[in-house]
Amino acid sequence: MLAATKLRISLGHASDKGIKADNEDFYGALVPEEPQLTYKGIAVAIADGMSSSDAGKQASHCCVVSFLEDYYSTPDSWSVIHAGKKILSATNSWLYSQGQARYESVKGLVSTLSICIFKSTTAHIFHIGDSRVYRLRNGNLEQLTRDHRVWVGKEKNYLNRAMGIEPRLEVDYQALPLEKDDLFLMTTDGVHDFINEKALKKLLLENSDLTLAAEKIIQLSADNKSTDNLTCQLVRIEDLPPAREDEILRRHTNLPFPPPLRPGMVLDGYRIEEELHASKRTQVYRALDMKTGTRVVLKTPSILYDDDTRYIEHFLHEEWAGKRINNDHVLKTLGSDREKSGIYYVTEYLEGPTLRQWMDAHPKADIKETRTIIEQIAKGLRAFHRMEMLHQDLKPENIMFDKNGTAKIIDFGSVKIAGIEEMTPLEHIDPADVLGTLNYTAPEYHLGLRGSVKSDLYSLGVIAYEMLNGALPYGPDMPEHPDQPSLAKLDYVPSIYHNIMVPAWIDGTLKKATAINPQMRYDDLSEFLFDLSLPNPKFLKPEERLPLMQRNPVSFWKGLAALLLFANLTLLYLLAG
Repeated sequence: MLAATKLRISLGHASDKGIKADNEDFYGALVPEEPQLTYKGIAVAIADGMSSSDAGKQASHCCVVSFLEDYYSTPDSWSVIHAGKKILSATNSWLYSQGQARYESVKGLVSTLSICIFKSTTAHIFHIGDSRVYRLRNGNLEQLTRDHRVWVGKEKNYLNRAMGIEPRLEVDYQALPLEKDDLFLMTTDGVHDFINEKALKKLLLENSDLTLAAEKIIQLSADNKSTDNLTCQLVRIEDLPPAREDEILRRHTNLPFPPPLRPGMVLDGYRIEEELHASKRTQVYRALDMKTGTRVVLKTPSILYDDDTRYIEHFLHEEWAGKRINNDHVLKTLGSDREKSGIYYVTEYLEGPTLRQWMDAHPKADIKETRTIIEQIAKGLRAFHRMEMLHQDLKPENIMFDKNGTAKIIDFGSVKIAGIEEMTPLEHIDPADVLGTLNYTAPEYHLGLRGSVKSDLYSLGVIAYEMLNGALPYGPDMPEHPDQPSLAKLDYVPSIYHNIMVPAWIDGTLKKATAINPQMRYDDLSEFLFDLSLPNPKFLKPEERLPLMQRNPVSFWKGLAALLLFANLTLLYLLAG
């Protein structure tokens, strides 16, 4: 069998100071080894320090170097757009603040910047300023970026967007599908302002050696009396991976599935003590790590799926996601220095009950206790969201307490990872493939739509409602296969029908969190938690609304003073009359 094709490129570049005393352009590229080649891709950048700025050379150098270094330090789970914009925003803030501090000018450290990230079968392009990115495909040369340049006369113009020129950064971003033999050309204005596209295309087509082509482009620009630094960088796509290939996650698929394990059996130094849970998809065991003497949990895939590559990839996703989250409210997935003899992964062992067991023992729980547990779960969810992951299957059975009573999210079986998802083509989600649990999974998943932070928020809202009311927000009538018409018929059941101790403002909070339409929900977890802790006036009944003196003491006393003044003036008028 032939080895899977990997992403492979060729590079060429040339740069010259031209007629200037110093070269303020800067360029660079980084082609990492695996696994970063798959998870992060190849980064190529070009920058042009603004000649009228005080430190354009330093600015262009900072833009390219900081991006190439910082991009590969971001979590593997982050999507390219999320990682890129985070880094560019931070770099821009530094350039702007340093320009103000050192040179007391908005033109202290200013540079253009154009970046191409080639990941899997997609080109991700970030652009600020008037450097350019072109693509030559099948003999057609196309400019992919637009110049952020404003003309104020026939020969006078200025940059209206650049790195370091303003505290807030606006970045152009686009993602384009790659094809083998695509040729990307990146230039600074000292090149493209002095050589037309027809000449550029001719040089690219005539010279297969990319470095030679770059040198000839620079030379022609100089011959055409370029008045600026000249820099050109070329990237040709030599090979592409299969569109759905995820080689790193499948690296263990040649290992066998462990057989059903019984107490006393030993697997790679883990002695099985008890089977904790078994389903048609997985088995979960409590085991003793004989090397460290600590109790752990082993999760193994079901042998029913040993020939299902999609299932194997999904199981490996669980371990991958778990190892990248380190939070007190998320189950810890443990690493190991020992060689695995089969497909499984190891987590910490929790001695406490699941939230479902806790809820059975505490029906219609106290509001304060409920709020404390929900806040802990939210902290765990935030850890997923910061890594650009969605949990997608939050329910009481997937939350567990440790021996100290700390709530932890324990399952990663349905986690969506943005950085992995963008390696595969964007496609419609088949509702039949929804991995969550019917009454807790956000409705949009059942309609074949992609989830968001609001989807996990919905699940958390359902859990909070059930903890307080001992029932579900839409009753027991959720259809087995929800669709748009059946979802439209559902009515939220107010908490008063289940628990008269739940205030109207808390019920209003739960209703908004569990809205069928995601646009009607809270935008983030912090808003939900805030309204769960402090009364939102929008959700208060008239009799529950606080008097003005408590809501706004200043307005109350101002109003009272004005009223007393009016009464005194009226009394004086009557006495005078």
